[in-house]
Amino acid sequence: MTIFNILELIGGLALFLYGMNVLGDSLTSVSGGKMEQLLEKLSSTKFRALLLGLGVTAVIQSSSATTVMVVALVNSGVMKLKQVVPIIMGANIGTTVTGWILSLSGISGDSFFVQMLKPSSFTPILALIGIALIFTSNTDNRKIIGNGLLGFSILMFGMDVMSGAVSPLQTDPNFHTFFQVFRNPVVGVIVGALFTALVQSSSAMTGILQALSTTGAMTFSSAIPLIMGQNIGTCITAILASIGAGRNAKRASIVHLSFNVIGTVIFMILFYTIHFFIPFSLYNDQINQVGIAIIHTVFNVVTVGFLYPFSNQLVKLSRILIPRREPKIKKDDLEKTMRLLDQRFIERPAVAV
Repeated sequence: MTIFNILELIGGLALFLYGMNVLGDSLTSVSGGKMEQLLEKLSSTKFRALLLGLGVTAVIQSSSATTVMVVALVNSGVMKLKQVVPIIMGANIGTTVTGWILSLSGISGDSFFVQMLKPSSFTPILALIGIALIFTSNTDNRKIIGNGLLGFSILMFGMDVMSGAVSPLQTDPNFHTFFQVFRNPVVGVIVGALFTALVQSSSAMTGILQALSTTGAMTFSSAIPLIMGQNIGTCITAILASIGAGRNAKRASIVHLSFNVIGTVIFMILFYTIHFFIPFSLYNDQINQVGIAIIHTVFNVVTVGFLYPFSNQLVKLSRILIPRREPKIKKDDLEKTMRLLDQRFIERPAVAV
């Protein structure tokens, strides 16, 4: 792999992250603040809140954005802490949709229908439609939709660029050997968490793993710990959002972190215990893009299934870790401490108002 391949990989990653950001912003803008209002109004029951978190995250393509919304709503007193847990659980499942969309780039076949399903075939058309809407539309909504289509096209193009950049690694024995390190669950989880925290997006990390899977160096045994780790790393966004906020907002971020950490530990113990007694036949096989999407989905569904009945316990844990010690506010300082507008809603005026 030459320096030019590395530069190509960096460029592809930049396009991928930029496209994801543009797409997410466009989808959020189209909602016009309705997503946050839905989170507030339709989370009265645990199961409804779970479905809501799943749906909102699937639409805006970012579990991080959903958790930041939740932290802001809790901080402003609009939402109660107990409503947060099922929404976060649903967000973890909803974010797996991105992996399935990205896996389309791995489709192969000679038929016209299969060829049209490949991103390299339909994304140029979407990009042209997006550009036409941006330059010819008189309404903001159509321009936002155009930006979203263009963002999606850039995202998928970045994915293809990354896959092409790492293709020389298919024949590199050192790279294949390097990936065997991640077969160690602890190492894999830590590396997955750190890289996801760096890019602040589990969806982006999923895309990176899917691009690397095209080299043939990644097996199920090395991919599973990395996928588990990315759920922990994505918590960094909610933690950063809670800095300077009230105790309930901090507790919401702790709920997010504790759910993902406990869920990862449970899944790890369950998976490797079963594998010890009944070895999985695919464990040492090469994993492809669809396989990563499947593992990501199964992992999140299983962890939600285990911890859903313990939502209240997660809230209690957050209250233990962030005890109530609110400082007394002097009458003269009351005006200074009043918050007319939560900074986390600056980009969402419909909710801020």
